[in-house]
Amino acid sequence: MKSSIVAILGLLIPFLLTPEVKAANPDHVEQLLSTRECQGCDLSGADLRAAHLIGVDLRDANLKGANLTEANLEGADLTGANLDGANLTASMLTNASLNDSILDNVNLTKAMVYDVDVSGASMIALIIDEAEIFHSGISVGGESPE
Repeated sequence: MKSSIVAILGLLIPFLLTPEVKAANPDHVEQLLSTRECQGCDLSGADLRAAHLIGVDLRDANLKGANLTEANLEGADLTGANLDGANLTASMLTNASLNDSILDNVNLTKAMVYDVDVSGASMIALIIDEAEIFHSGISVGGESPE
């Protein structure tokens, strides 16, 4: 009996001690895909791989840790959005607005970033390996000259 209780506790303890992982609100994902508007939505951790998000309104949305690999974000408005840790590998960001957004730890590997407004955005530890970046305020280097 005692060994059965110990065995059961051994199986349950990892589940009891695992921190709660907050995932995207499924209603918000559906709203985004059906209406192309999701201002202030919780899309944290959402799987939006290869999504056609042309011209979407994602102002002030939470996309922390979202997977946007190969997504098309042409003309998207992500003003004030939180994209901390999001994966935008091989995504297309053209004529998009990312001003005042959080782009810390975003993976832009092989992304196409053309004419993107990043004024006021936080861009700590961006990953830009093999990215094509033109006419956007993203560059490699230190502090700007005074």
